[in-house]
Order: sequence, then C-alpha cells, then structure tokens
Amino acid sequence: MVKCIGILTSGGDAPGMNAAIRAVTRTCLNNGIEIYGVRLGYKGLHDGEFIKFDSHSTRNIINIGGTFLKSARFPEFKDVKVREEAIEQMKKVGIEALVVIGGDGSYNGALKLTEMGVNCIGIPGTIDNDIPDTDFTVGFDTALNTIVDALDKLRDTSSSHQRCTILEVMGRRCGDLALYAGLACGAEMIITSETGFDEEEVIQTLKKSKAGDKKHAIVVITEHITDVHELAKRVETATGFETRANVLGHMQRGGRPSAQDRVLASRMGVHAVELLMEGKGGLCMSKVKGEIVGLPIEEVLSHKRQINEAIYEDVLTLR
Repeated sequence: MVKCIGILTSGGDAPGMNAAIRAVTRTCLNNGIEIYGVRLGYKGLHDGEFIKFDSHSTRNIINIGGTFLKSARFPEFKDVKVREEAIEQMKKVGIEALVVIGGDGSYNGALKLTEMGVNCIGIPGTIDNDIPDTDFTVGFDTALNTIVDALDKLRDTSSSHQRCTILEVMGRRCGDLALYAGLACGAEMIITSETGFDEEEVIQTLKKSKAGDKKHAIVVITEHITDVHELAKRVETATGFETRANVLGHMQRGGRPSAQDRVLASRMGVHAVELLMEGKGGLCMSKVKGEIVGLPIEEVLSHKRQINEAIYEDVLTLR
C-alpha cells in the first residue's frame, strides 16, 4: 500500500480547494499514510517546496477561500526532463503518489506523471465548471453565488434608473456560470460561447423588452465574446435603453466556499486517497448523478464539455 502521498493545487484558484486539501490530509493520516503539501503547484513540485502535514496542519481551513498551498503557472512542466527532475524531488522525501487539484491543464500534468510511474488522482478545482464528465467542479457553486449576489444588486439599480445592464462573467470555453446565473436572476438574455453571439438578436430582444412592460433589462455574457463596453454603447444607440456594462472579474474566484463546494471537495478528497490506496492512478474525481466516481483522465480530456440544453430551454421559456 502507498505510504506517502503529496497534494498540490494548480492553475487558477477556486473556493473549496482548502476543503479538499483538508479531506486528503485527514484521510491519509487516519490511514497511517504520510502526507506532504506541495507549495506553488507543479513549480513547487519541481523545486522541492514540500511541507509535511500533521493533524494540526489543515485545521480551520475548510471555510477559507483560495488555496493555502498557493498556485503558480508552470508551463515548463510539459518538458519530460522537468518532470523527471520533479520526480527526483519527490523521491527525496518519499512521496509515492500525488493528488492534483485544478483544471484541465493540471489534469494533463497528472496524467503525464502517472505515465511515468507516479500514480496521480485529479480533483476538479475550477470555478468555470468546464471539466467534462462531472456535474459540477469544486468552486463553481461559490462563484455562481457571487455572480447572483452581484446581479441582484445590479437589478436594484437598473430598475431604479430603468436601465439595461450587461454583466460579463468568467467562463472562457464554458458558459455554465452565465447560464445558471442568468436563470437564477431572470436575465432577459444569456450569451455564451455555446449559444453564440448575434448582436442583432440582442438588440431586437431588448427593443421588444423596452416596448413591453419591462422598464429595465439584464444581459449576462461570458468573457472573451465581445467588448461589453462597446456593446453597451451600440445597444443604447439602437434601443434607447440607457445601458451600462460591468465586468465582474476575479472577485468571482474569491470568498468563503459555499456549503455545496465544501461537501463536494471533502467527498472528492476522501475518494481520491482511497483510489491511491488501491494502487490506482491516472484517474480524476467526478460527480455523476450524485455519486463520486473515478474516471480515466485521458478519457475525460478527450471529451468536450456540453452546455446543459435542458437548462437553456428553461431560460428561453422564462424569458
């Protein structure tokens, strides 16, 4: 059985990462397994930034956002020689296996290490919910609630001034944050990379809204689709709606993790260690229909995250 496990967080931070670190640590210690935290992600793995954890190391972190192990981008890890050097660092302290918390880039590193003989298990820590084959990722629910809170506040001022508000949220290739937040807040329009962007459709929809009994409007849009400030100017000119654009930015990544994210992270942390105890690697934790399961990383990375069509249809119905 594995005697020593390392844990790291990689890529963008996400609320709930600390809860996962705590769960992995406690599960290891309760099974007589040594556990090391790795500072600064794969860079720290390469540089030997290891902290041996004991029963006190992860106290009082379950409710704290971000990652107390810190994170850093380290594209050099793609180089096989760099990975070999990281493995040598792990051998110095006896780390035999690794839990990696992060997104698809982090998963790629975990898969490469497994192929080199170091069993790794991935935990999906990303606010975007952009990992295929899992219902939700750690951090998504907290970020979603942050957006909903912002939209509720923006609705108050939009209603008072009879404005149209355009809110840009994170998500890159996955529009789940925009989709779920838009449904939760009754947005007039939701624009994501999956739904596509048709400016004329946006304008016509808002014209119809203004001509009806709605005197304010909310549009939620995923980042990197268009310049929302320029869009706001064009919407105002075309519709007569006084229009303001807001970019929520990195505050979506912060804050105390929600109960749902704490539970999800904790359950995935426990199961990750159990898989390593069974001698398994190259797997990632996924929530599928309420159950926590381990799926092959290679298989998951080969899939494309699909928008939830049923939720989008509900949005259109309620618009």
